[in-house]
Amino acid sequence: MKTQQSDPTRPAAAQPAGPDSAPARQPALVRILPFAAYMACIAIADLLDRFGLAAAELRWLYAVKIGVVLALLFACRRHYRELAWQPLGARGWLAAVASGLLVLLLWVHLDAAWMQIGTPAGFDPRGAGGQIDWPLALVRIAGAALVVPLMEELFWRSFLLRWLERADFLKVNPAHVKFKAFIVTVILFGLEHHLWFAGMVAGAAYGLVYMRSQNLWSPIIAHAVTNGGLGVWVLMTGNWSFW
Repeated sequence: MKTQQSDPTRPAAAQPAGPDSAPARQPALVRILPFAAYMACIAIADLLDRFGLAAAELRWLYAVKIGVVLALLFACRRHYRELAWQPLGARGWLAAVASGLLVLLLWVHLDAAWMQIGTPAGFDPRGAGGQIDWPLALVRIAGAALVVPLMEELFWRSFLLRWLERADFLKVNPAHVKFKAFIVTVILFGLEHHLWFAGMVAGAAYGLVYMRSQNLWSPIIAHAVTNGGLGVWVLMTGNWSFW
């Protein structure tokens, strides 16, 4: 009986990527990397503060941090399929903006002592004469309202919320995420912030907006409204600790 022999010159058939293969890990890595860089910059700033670098000098590190995150987001942009624009419609826009404003309203009032972790570093954009350094303030608002929402929503909602549901998270419909994944993400998102309770409220709002709309632009817009509005409020009131 004649046996079939493999042709050594013929390339082997490609094997499907397993959950631990490099191609399978890449979608997670490109969503983790900008967030990890952001947190690393915060750690570096804290370290420099411990070594005695003046607070006035540390303020411009925020621009460096935002620049690093923005560069990583741009480098990985082709992997973010969820950022392909999908029209929200009037109701979608209303839900996103209203959620962002509601979180803002609650955020500035959820500051009781038990709702805080540690001492807030704050961000005071005033110069030695007490006048606001507007380039510095505008960089802060632009970073918080335009870059941070993209970076955090890609990590917290697009990646982690769905990854907790299933390792192959890109195939998870946000509307089908179960309560366990939702609540774990809410808790972790809250603990990322000095105002942990307000952070959990925000995480719940952004998560619900995402799950309901199934469009990542909904929580991005809500998050941007909150952060942008908070920046304006801080500049108007001088409550620098909220920044």
